[in-house]
Amino acid sequence: MGIGSRQVGLCAGVVAMALAGSTAAQERTVVGSLPDGTKIESIALRDASGMRASILTLGAALHSLEVPDRDGKSADVVLGDKSLEATLAKPQYFGTIVGRFANRLAKGRFTLDGRSYSVPLNDGPNSLHGGKQGLDKVAWTVVKSSPTSVTLRYVSPDGDQGFPGKLTVDATYALEGDGKLAIEYSAKGDKDTIVNLSNHTYWNLSGEGAGTAMDHELTLKADAYTPVDATLIPTGEIKQVQGTVFDFRKPKPIGQDLRNVGVEPQLLLGLGYDHNWVVSRSVSKQPREVARVRDPRSGRVMTLTSNQPGLQFYSGNFLDGKTVGKSGRLYRQGDAFVLEPQLFPDTPNQPNFGSAKLAAGQTYVNRMVYQFSTDRGVRTP
Repeated sequence: MGIGSRQVGLCAGVVAMALAGSTAAQERTVVGSLPDGTKIESIALRDASGMRASILTLGAALHSLEVPDRDGKSADVVLGDKSLEATLAKPQYFGTIVGRFANRLAKGRFTLDGRSYSVPLNDGPNSLHGGKQGLDKVAWTVVKSSPTSVTLRYVSPDGDQGFPGKLTVDATYALEGDGKLAIEYSAKGDKDTIVNLSNHTYWNLSGEGAGTAMDHELTLKADAYTPVDATLIPTGEIKQVQGTVFDFRKPKPIGQDLRNVGVEPQLLLGLGYDHNWVVSRSVSKQPREVARVRDPRSGRVMTLTSNQPGLQFYSGNFLDGKTVGKSGRLYRQGDAFVLEPQLFPDTPNQPNFGSAKLAAGQTYVNRMVYQFSTDRGVRTP
């Protein structure tokens, strides 16, 4: 059963409804069911400029985003599975929210207020993105919707994947005009807990299924990064990017230095870039620019602003040529990149990284804005 936002005839049903806060009908498509019978829906968003997005209730995932190129031709720039069955058989975090704790926790353990907790291991000796049944693998509920925005909610029970406290999480996606897609994740718990949420969209600005994204020119507004050990857990060091292959302060193609393992052994550990860049040492009050990506083929430009101190950059290293994408093409290594604004990986176990604690009754917020434009510079065939 297809889950593409515009795959006619593949859906189980379409409903148009006005929810609280709506000013017009909201298109929602049932795209399949989980093994327990829970229906999974796709919610279509569209703004006045014609920019389109679709959001899945499974994992509160950004499943598609159509953006024009320098010639005005729109294409979906988000990777995703061809079918819901494929997603369930081999989850790969395509477009999903990740948490309760995004990224890695060493040995699946952390200590909070003097008490030790364990999270299921699902990445070698470590826990990744909240454990085996993280927020990406559950069905979310639509609580508010309009033609340009949707808010989904999931209530994670006390003890879920080993995390303390009942946590209510809201995920909002909004097309704000002027080429902007805003994503905001918020959470509130009834007990002290740890929280680190992020979005895991795989981007290719040439279009989903267009081949490599390693020619995209990337700029990262960060002077330092956190080196990792053999299991991709940060060593605790905060290292300056100057003079290293991790220096993206000026634009350069993502793949320019990927084969320079003799210069930088860190690239061997994750088969490429899979590291956290240090944007700041604390959450900011307002989002600020943290990354810019330009695709010389299409002319599409994506600028990312965020309020988070860290930015995980992943160069699509584990796309293995076995995943059939929405367009029916295979996804291979380097066919996309991921930019995940978040706290630093393994923060609860790294005193030098600050704190991931969310006190009972307080609200966690991660706001990120992706703004798209075009650049009529030099074309690449």
